[in-house]
Amino acid sequence: MTGIVRNISRLVDARSLLGGLALVLALGAPLSTSQSGAQEPAPEEAASDSTADHSKFKILNGPFASGQDVTKACLTCHNEAGKQVQGSLHWTWDYKHPKTGQTLGKRNVINAFCGNVASNEPRCTSCHIGYGWDDMREPPPADETAVDCLVCHADKELYAKLDNQAGGPAVAPFKDGSKTITGQQASPIDLSVAARSVGAPGRENCGQCHFYGGGGDNVKHGDLSSALMAPERSVDVHMAKDGANFACSTCHVTHAHKTAGSRYDVVAKDTKGRGGPGASREAASCESCHGTKPHPGNSIIATKLNHHTDRIACQTCHIPSFARGGVATKTAWDWSTGGKLKDGKPYHEENFVQSDGKHLHTYLSTKGDFEWGENVVPHYAWFDGEVSYTLAGDTIDPTKVVEINAISGSANDPDARIWPFKRMVGRQAYDKKLNHLVYNKVYGPDTTTAFWTNFDWAKSIKAGMDYMGVPYSGEFGFVDTFMYWPITHMVAPKEDALKCGQCHSKDGRLSDVPGLYIPGAAPFSDATKIGLGILLFVIVGLLGHMVVRLVRCGRKANG
Repeated sequence: MTGIVRNISRLVDARSLLGGLALVLALGAPLSTSQSGAQEPAPEEAASDSTADHSKFKILNGPFASGQDVTKACLTCHNEAGKQVQGSLHWTWDYKHPKTGQTLGKRNVINAFCGNVASNEPRCTSCHIGYGWDDMREPPPADETAVDCLVCHADKELYAKLDNQAGGPAVAPFKDGSKTITGQQASPIDLSVAARSVGAPGRENCGQCHFYGGGGDNVKHGDLSSALMAPERSVDVHMAKDGANFACSTCHVTHAHKTAGSRYDVVAKDTKGRGGPGASREAASCESCHGTKPHPGNSIIATKLNHHTDRIACQTCHIPSFARGGVATKTAWDWSTGGKLKDGKPYHEENFVQSDGKHLHTYLSTKGDFEWGENVVPHYAWFDGEVSYTLAGDTIDPTKVVEINAISGSANDPDARIWPFKRMVGRQAYDKKLNHLVYNKVYGPDTTTAFWTNFDWAKSIKAGMDYMGVPYSGEFGFVDTFMYWPITHMVAPKEDALKCGQCHSKDGRLSDVPGLYIPGAAPFSDATKIGLGILLFVIVGLLGHMVVRLVRCGRKANG
């Protein structure tokens, strides 16, 4: 009997893995760009829809003394552009979540990286889409000439912002040793030359802020780095020149300077599957181009794969790892160890070597300890698109890991799917009596309170809290945190997509996702045992029936 049970168990496991084997074959099939499976042609790199050559406009010859002067010239023709930009999230850094009611945006939230924008404006607002916003307690500048047209539209080689001037460009004179927002040595720019170079935004324009957020290349998101400037197909099939060669705006479509796609309110499950590249939509999604049934054909394999998309995000299978292409991402940041000095001076350690040979800091007196990773396997979780932030006034439980931005969703939620995330591990300051996360002032070379120059947490936190005018007990500690970043870039070629055995196996990729039954992942689960019992009962019944028939046939023959 033991042998029979063993064989039945093998049979059931084989059946469980059969679907996985079929999916292995199917994952080699390309995603279609529509319900019918038709492929969209790659855009021509040199093609342009512009009907104007800005290098021929006399008004852009300058000379210009400031970025605002350039914007004033732009507005003579594009007379609605200023108002449009000032109504966008890129400008306001302020967002009222329609479901949670929380007031979010960069100016309001606390994060697991540099902590907060408030009180650190000249540095943090260097990546603002405008000029001169130096106080988060006030709205961004009302004057339309404060909009920075060049940061999105000028040739990146001809225009750069300084990293500590509240959005100001690298116009001479500036201090020796000054750096740009991408960490490069600053060189004086000619605003009139930059103005005459304007055109549609390229990935370099978007990348100078989005690739370098959080303090360096790929520090924050994990799937947005300088590797996407000119990636190999193995890094991103959408942005590679021998792939689709997309610009960011191909998916993140912009209308009236409002850009599709927001991490504050994600479309986790697009059931409409609208249009193709460039089509009108309020949020970028895989279904926007590939449709809701992305795997073409009517075979069992295609049908099964398309059935998976109801509960599994496309990114889960098609982005098997992030921080690819030779640029590592920061995976852990412990602020509590910051402030240590050697011989009374700040120091650093560089104990991580990136695959391109670059040494990355693993300790800084100004920031604490770090961990890095390349080709990182994502954290998987149910996600319905709703994100709830832990804001400065929210009460936390310091005995548990505090989720900076808790993601919502469960197996019982029909609007949720399993998504991949970068889960940033942090340790950051909080008020020990009030149990609130705190603001802290880190930047400010000419102050006695900024942590990066004085290495005094007590002064830094008090300065940040006083600046924002929020209650503070005066006692601080450090609490463990998680922060989640949806992974949706660095889509791998079809041949590198997850194979079924990577999930349909014991301790597979999705084994820690709650409320999920995966055939082949737990051969002796309760469900499998019940199935085995039923199958065994059927087999015993069939064998019994055969024995009875044989006995009867034998008697008839003897008779």
